[in-house]
Amino acid sequence: IATFVREKPKAMSIGLRLTGSSGVKTKELAIFTRQFATMINAGLPLVQCLDILGQQAQNPHFKTVVTAVMHDVEAGSTLAEALRKHPKVFDKLFTNMVEAGEAGGVLDDILLRLATYIEKAEALRRKVKSAMTYPLVVASVAVVATVFMLLFIIPTFAKIFLEFGGDLPAPTRIVLALSGFLRNAWFVLLGGIAAVIIAYRRYVATENGRRNVDRLKLRIPVLGEVLRKGAIARFTRTLGTLISSGVPILDGLEITAQTSGNKIIEEAILE
Repeated sequence: IATFVREKPKAMSIGLRLTGSSGVKTKELAIFTRQFATMINAGLPLVQCLDILGQQAQNPHFKTVVTAVMHDVEAGSTLAEALRKHPKVFDKLFTNMVEAGEAGGVLDDILLRLATYIEKAEALRRKVKSAMTYPLVVASVAVVATVFMLLFIIPTFAKIFLEFGGDLPAPTRIVLALSGFLRNAWFVLLGGIAAVIIAYRRYVATENGRRNVDRLKLRIPVLGEVLRKGAIARFTRTLGTLISSGVPILDGLEITAQTSGNKIIEEAILE
């Protein structure tokens, strides 16, 4: 006989998601999709597949999502409807292909195509990222070296120049002034950088701001060409996967535009 009952206190969680807004890595989604296709192809019921995948998921957030999808399917929803309730994990490309697979009775084939697409898209993203790594590293090293010289080396020369006396050339006076500003007013510089970042994010959040920034990205020498080719490769692969899966071409173009990652390319596809 229960004599006292109290609600269990909620556990405090301070975990940080380092895999993006969805909390699920692309690799985890690809493995999930391929295993899902294999189990369906083997004849396992849909609910049982989701139950197994949910139990073996190592990511707690992904486990929760898969379990919620299983409960929705168990309650009578289609798989596509259940997946649409979690747009941060399963995007429109994923859910529309699943819907086409359910309608055509070829869900296992569609999931295999999805897994292949996700893996190739991740490989393309890594290639673009590696192409951008070298210039970013060079720029970072240059900034660090410049700051180090202004903070520690230039002050030493400044003392020597003062002992010599006389008027210094304009470039030298500029460098000395920068060194003094960085040493004595570094907090102003940090505040300015923070203000620029906040203003940039607010500007990009607007329609015109995002359009102008994306247009500028495509015009950057070398880097813009890499971004453009990456977007075109993603567009063709996505559209090809959707059409081959039975998604109507107009729906495919709309979905592909939303996954382009660039406002200028998105508008071109929609046009």
